[in-house]
Amino acid sequence: MSLSRRTLRYTVLAVAGLALAACARAFNPAGFRGGNEALYAATMREYREGHWDNAVAGFERLTLELAARDTLLPLSHYWMARTHGHRNEHLLAAQAFARVTEGWPDHALADDALYAAARSYHKMWRKPTLDAQYGETALATYRLYLAMYPNGEQRAEAERQLAALEQGFATKEYEVGRFYQRRKYFDSALIYFRNVVTTYPNTPRARDAYLRMIETYRDIRYAEDARETCAEARRRYPADAEVRLLCPAAPATAAADSARAAVPDTTRPPAPGQPSR
Repeated sequence: MSLSRRTLRYTVLAVAGLALAACARAFNPAGFRGGNEALYAATMREYREGHWDNAVAGFERLTLELAARDTLLPLSHYWMARTHGHRNEHLLAAQAFARVTEGWPDHALADDALYAAARSYHKMWRKPTLDAQYGETALATYRLYLAMYPNGEQRAEAERQLAALEQGFATKEYEVGRFYQRRKYFDSALIYFRNVVTTYPNTPRARDAYLRMIETYRDIRYAEDARETCAEARRRYPADAEVRLLCPAAPATAAADSARAAVPDTTRPPAPGQPSR
């Protein structure tokens, strides 16, 4: 392609882009004529075309103008939330989604909105080491979804996301415990490890916390606590190779059990026809 043809092509593309931008900027919900139904249809068109700023402006206008009983009001909140999500405004999206469920819990989109609110909060807590505020809100919102809509279409995915979130919280606690363990602040380490196994017992991190607890008890020579924790770990993870390696079953225990079984029970009265001992 010659230089002049290439220049002409880029010029045409630039002009087309400017024209599209000008059309997008021309959308004015405040001065829109035709009523709320026409504004809703025009705003949905802006949404489908990816004009997020225009879509947000239109849906915001509708949420202010529509009557409380207007069937377009929950839809406007819902699609405004979706638009915020496209702009990576996850907090605004979560709040708008929650507004749908709070105002219209029996609406056809209410369960979708509550699940989407949980996902929006979840996206704001990407690393377990960060502040847990949004993670805790996501956790509560997933649980609320499962309680309110047990037969919701997203139930399986909500359970999966909830499990992942609990694992994130367990990891956060576990890593703090490891920090203290490495620096030999054993009492503090045990507090965090115990919190993992009691608060998040079904997470994979719970198994790791058991192992670290056993190591810590042995480091500080708390033999009885180490034995009890080993017994608990063996009960919860009977087939886990690392648990069995760290906590082998004591042969003396099996021998003692056999010996106790061989001793007659003298606390019961003798059977008829048998002499008393």
